[in-house]
Amino acid sequence: MTKLFKHKIGIPESKEAWFRNLCHGKEKVARLRFYIQDALGGLNSTVWDVASSNITSISPSSFGRVRVIDDVITTGPHRNSMKLGRAQGLITFADLQEPALAMNINFYFNAGEYSGSSLCILGRNPILNENRELPVVGGTGAFRMSRGYSISNTYSHDPVANYDILEYIVYVTYVE
Repeated sequence: MTKLFKHKIGIPESKEAWFRNLCHGKEKVARLRFYIQDALGGLNSTVWDVASSNITSISPSSFGRVRVIDDVITTGPHRNSMKLGRAQGLITFADLQEPALAMNINFYFNAGEYSGSSLCILGRNPILNENRELPVVGGTGAFRMSRGYSISNTYSHDPVANYDILEYIVYVTYVE
C-alpha cells in the first residue's frame, strides 16, 4: 500500500501493519458453542416479518417471506443463561419446495472472551434438518479475516409461547 492510499483511506498504521503481516501471522482455531433465543411473537419478539411475496400465504414453504432478527445469544439453552451478545440479520424463505432459509446473520459478541468481535454466517439453512451446516464468511475484532463453518440444531420449540432455542457450534480459524 502506498502512503497516498493509506492517507486517503485513513487506515491506522497498526491495522495496516497487521494486514501486511497477515501471511506471516499465526492462525488460531476456536470452537464456540452458544444458543440463540428466538422469540417469534409477543411484545418482546426478536423476529419480525418485513416483506412477503404474492405467493407467501399459499406456499407450503412460506416462499418469499423476509424477516429481520435481533436475537439474544446465551451461553446455555435457558433464557436466564449468561448473555453473550446478539444474532442480527436477515432470513429469507427462499425454497419453493421445502422450508429453507437464505441467511445473512452476524453474531455480535458484547460479553465473554470475544467481546467486541463478530462472526458472519451466510448460506442456505434447511430448517427441518438436523445438523445444518452454514459457512462462516468473515468477522471483526478478534475474528478479523476468519473463516469456518457452523452446525445448528433446533434445541427446543415452544409453539404456545412461539419461542425457539437454537444451538450453534461454530468452528472458526482466524489470524492472531
